[in-house]
Amino acid sequence: MKETVKTKRRSFRHLVPPVDLAGRIERSTRMDRPIRIAAKAVRRRIGPGRLRDLLHGVPTGKPLHPPLVTFTLGCWAATAVLDLTHSEPRAARTVLATGLATALPSVAAGITDWSALHREQQRVGFVHAIANLTAFGLYAGSLALRLSGDERKGRMLAFAALGAAGLGGQLGGHLAYRQAAGANHAESVAHLVPLGWHDLCELRDLPDGRPVARRLGYIDLFVLRVGDGVTVLADGCSHLAGPLHQGRLISEEGAACVVCPWHGSTFRLSDGTVAHGPATAPQPSFETRIRRDGVLQVRPALT
Repeated sequence: MKETVKTKRRSFRHLVPPVDLAGRIERSTRMDRPIRIAAKAVRRRIGPGRLRDLLHGVPTGKPLHPPLVTFTLGCWAATAVLDLTHSEPRAARTVLATGLATALPSVAAGITDWSALHREQQRVGFVHAIANLTAFGLYAGSLALRLSGDERKGRMLAFAALGAAGLGGQLGGHLAYRQAAGANHAESVAHLVPLGWHDLCELRDLPDGRPVARRLGYIDLFVLRVGDGVTVLADGCSHLAGPLHQGRLISEEGAACVVCPWHGSTFRLSDGTVAHGPATAPQPSFETRIRRDGVLQVRPALT
């Protein structure tokens, strides 16, 4: 009898696979046209410059959207707790309104990051944004009802809004953890390259003035020779692992920089720090020296 029940359970799990909503969204192409139009509009509206860098989080070295949205969702979750415990209505209204106010910079930072992602990430982010905007509208309606004196309907609308915010949060988690949007994609040289000097290649094998890729153990490196001087960075862009050796060389406020060919992140060649986003994490850099026999040696720069 027990064996029969176990067999039925295994058969049921086989017939009803787990629902992978985020995965289906990621693979769907139905939204690609509006996504393309919206992303282009955001990039045009919030062009390269200080505002865009601020919204990406370049000044702090960390994406700005996650801490902002965490505060917003915390306010809305607190509203639900206050409603469930029948606390002072004014307290719930205040916390709810605070969440609505902080949602505006959260949205600005989120759509700026979203506009510079890969298409699969943008698909999930698009639905994530729709769910969160739905939650915002419902919470705004809830606040309006509360202010008009209809606390009961205001609470009911807030609980519906929390459901929409929960869906948005689940998709945001998929975007951040499964698809690694916002994570540092640069190779971590600390554990992949032992300390000390390592032979890379002969200096004469490097073209003058043009970046190339070279491999050191498990790591692809961006290598730029100018005369007898050599700059070496990790090649995979910290934003989404774009190949920096295929990027453009520019001067930014007097500093030599490389621009990632995928999404335009700009890094200073002197130390790999970010000049412009969407990247927020710096590129790992390497010290260099030339042996007497012309062999270029590198070692991870001490930070």
